[in-house]
Amino acid sequence: MNYPKKVSLGDITIRDGFQHEEKFISTQGKIWLAEQLILAGFKKLEVTNFGNPKGMPQFKDADEVMKGIRNSKLIKDLVNDVELTAVTIREKAVDRAIEAYKEGYGPDRILLMVSTSEAHHLKNSGLSLDQYWKMSEESIKKAKNAGMKVNGTVSTIWGCPISGPTDMKLAVEFSKRWLEIGADDIEHADHDGSASPNRVYDYYSMLMDAIPDPSKHIVHFHTTRGWGLANVLAALQAGMTHYEATMGGIGGQPANFVDGIPVAGTGEYYYKDPSAVGLVCMEDMIVMMDEMGIDTGVDVDKILEIGKMVERIVGRKLRSESINMGRVSTSVPQMEELEYA
Repeated sequence: MNYPKKVSLGDITIRDGFQHEEKFISTQGKIWLAEQLILAGFKKLEVTNFGNPKGMPQFKDADEVMKGIRNSKLIKDLVNDVELTAVTIREKAVDRAIEAYKEGYGPDRILLMVSTSEAHHLKNSGLSLDQYWKMSEESIKKAKNAGMKVNGTVSTIWGCPISGPTDMKLAVEFSKRWLEIGADDIEHADHDGSASPNRVYDYYSMLMDAIPDPSKHIVHFHTTRGWGLANVLAALQAGMTHYEATMGGIGGQPANFVDGIPVAGTGEYYYKDPSAVGLVCMEDMIVMMDEMGIDTGVDVDKILEIGKMVERIVGRKLRSESINMGRVSTSVPQMEELEYA
């Protein structure tokens, strides 16, 4: 097997993970998690969404979360070396993030998103693809002039939960376009767990032929059908070095029901069972990579402890196998410790 010996990991629990929860996650809980992840060694966190909180009330505290992380005494010597990202799908969100950045607490990096499926893109952004590309060009210029980085995400690469199959070649073309208009890196998103390992390997191999710099690419998988870690392995085999995931594998489409109140979200859930969705589990991915001898740059034992606390924060059992089973033992049992039938 051929795979990188070192990877870069970004945690997106506070944004992508918590956005699917049907109870509001407290501001202090979000800040606590950011602090602990940074203390565990993470250098990249996606922490909020600057979009309209009427549709996504999980992010009504976006400014408070950003300020709390920036001003935390616990991580004051570390936070300046951490890249904080906020999602900014539309113009007003971009402008809001830029203003926050100018005031000293905003994100270092913003995220814009296109889908290769026109139907999904329209539902997610409210704009056609042509309209969105034009908006993105203008937004990237504004963000760069302010001193911020920009991520261009490509979604529905392997399939669309609304319109079905998609063409992977179109995702490669969209990736090129993001870089041409000034994006710093590209997130390649399996939006609903449509990707299978063979198609993951095919896509990233095709992508590396077109844009052969792995530092420009970020791997993002959902595990709706249980294929998440298999897809991570396929991406590793294709030479990918940058990954993101959520603690406990939580996350998905923004909740349309929060604290007992129906909200706009992005409309009706795409999935038969909203509780079954989720991203690749960060704890399990880290333990797997560690067992493979891959340097993740984070404290594995601390991550497992944080995982237990995230279950307490959301108030339910999550997907992680590793926080229950722990790491694989490396100690050799002595003869007297062995039991014989």
